[in-house]
Amino acid sequence: MTPLLKVSDLSVCFGADIEALRGVSFELERGESLAIVGESGSGKSTLALCLAGLIQPPEARGSVLIGGKEVMGANAEDLRSLRWAVVALALQGAPFNPVTRVGAQVAEPLRDRLGMNSHDARRRCEELAGDVQLDPKLLDRYPHELSGGERRRATLAMALTLEPDLLVLDEPTAGLDPVIRDDVVERIGELAQDRGFALVVISHDLPDATRLATKTMVLYAGEAMEVGGTDRVIETPAHPYSWALVNAYPVMTTTKDLRPIRGRPPDPRSVPSGCPFHPRCTQAEDICVEEHPGLLPSRERLVTCHFGGLKTLLSARSVSKSFGKGRGQVQAVRDVSLTLAEGEAVGIIGPSGSGKSTLARILTGHHAPDTGEVLLEGNPLPTSWRGSAKEQRRRIQLVMQDPWDALSPRMNVRDLVREPLDVEGTEDRSHRNEAVVVALESVGLPSSGTFLDAFSHELSGGQLQRVALARALVVRPKLLVADEPTSMLDASEQARMLVVLRERQAEMGLGLIFVSHDMAVVRKVTDRIVVLEAGRLVEEGPSH
Repeated sequence: MTPLLKVSDLSVCFGADIEALRGVSFELERGESLAIVGESGSGKSTLALCLAGLIQPPEARGSVLIGGKEVMGANAEDLRSLRWAVVALALQGAPFNPVTRVGAQVAEPLRDRLGMNSHDARRRCEELAGDVQLDPKLLDRYPHELSGGERRRATLAMALTLEPDLLVLDEPTAGLDPVIRDDVVERIGELAQDRGFALVVISHDLPDATRLATKTMVLYAGEAMEVGGTDRVIETPAHPYSWALVNAYPVMTTTKDLRPIRGRPPDPRSVPSGCPFHPRCTQAEDICVEEHPGLLPSRERLVTCHFGGLKTLLSARSVSKSFGKGRGQVQAVRDVSLTLAEGEAVGIIGPSGSGKSTLARILTGHHAPDTGEVLLEGNPLPTSWRGSAKEQRRRIQLVMQDPWDALSPRMNVRDLVREPLDVEGTEDRSHRNEAVVVALESVGLPSSGTFLDAFSHELSGGQLQRVALARALVVRPKLLVADEPTSMLDASEQARMLVVLRERQAEMGLGLIFVSHDMAVVRKVTDRIVVLEAGRLVEEGPSH
């Protein structure tokens, strides 16, 4: 069966070097719906214009077939026959002439294409107004006399005048209040179901995309990063960009801080080589810089990633740990399994004695499990600091609950933060001292000589805990495990510590395991929570 819409290798370049779209391909059957989401400047609206034939060669290359007819390179008469009747585009904003009444503009396709007289066209416009829940009396007003929601409904009525096979909506709910937005989304969905037209929705509003479309495409720098069923792409995103985009969106049910995607979208004049997302990606490797990944099947969808999507950073498989022998033996951790994806933040909560800290030490290699194994980036986590194990161990760092116990009182701040680099011995002393300054400033601490020369007893609890954090970050790890890092701080210092921790995680792309007994604190900084009780993992779910 021939699809209604088939887009093949569509690229758009404005001028000599502004690449708005790069090799986009997808298909859409009659009655199907597709949401196209992404940051501003990702090429969403450019794609919408191409579907309506409003961008043509030489700016556009590739193929757009609608009902078997080629849109790219079509002559003016063929394009005229397609628009409104086969494909209709409702542009972002209100595409109305400000000096012509709304009804006359809605009736224009009826008069020009079907040759209706004024009376019949007016009657049909009133029917369309009823279909989109617009008061027919408003057809006699000028565009500026309508509210934003009313103009959006009038735009939808105009797009439906010739009952198109494909309706393209560019940001149909942008700028509307929540009540009006819900009404518009609900009505669009009802019309699509009743009339059976295919629907393409361009949106930056993920909840609206979820409600309107059964399929979703995620665009970044003009390329499709992920394409699949909306429930999979939005609920369980596979591509690192999709995951970051979903996590940056605010929802009513969560208390966690918003986490913007680190870095900035690329300039379309100089899109990075290889994977265009690699400068902002938490799991980028050399191959991501050197080779462009294809859009390939992975996890029941299509993903543009050399690794098939998000990689697993840490995996614990059935780990157990006991202390003591005989009758005095205490089983601290019992058959616990968990995973952590690149850039993800997972909270571990439970009452005192539930095994949280023991599990944290197992996950960082400070304790060897009695049974089970821990894998870091697919390799067994060593429990020694010898030979090649040293490099792997530096990629995972632990921030302890009590900084007074964790940090030597005989060392000043400079030496405390620099010590991990001294152990490595891979750089000269001047570079290590520069790294100390950067690490301290990154956690909001002074980097002056006076502070660098201070000893632990001269610092406040909040300052000392941030010194411990700087010490962990100075080696630029891939994973940070924070064991009750705020439990000994007052409310103000706790808030400051949480802000610093979240900012550094987002900036560095760290995986984070946050151990605490305080649910409110954990929900602020994590994406997912696991609950321990008597050493067992008894519950797991999202933090919202």
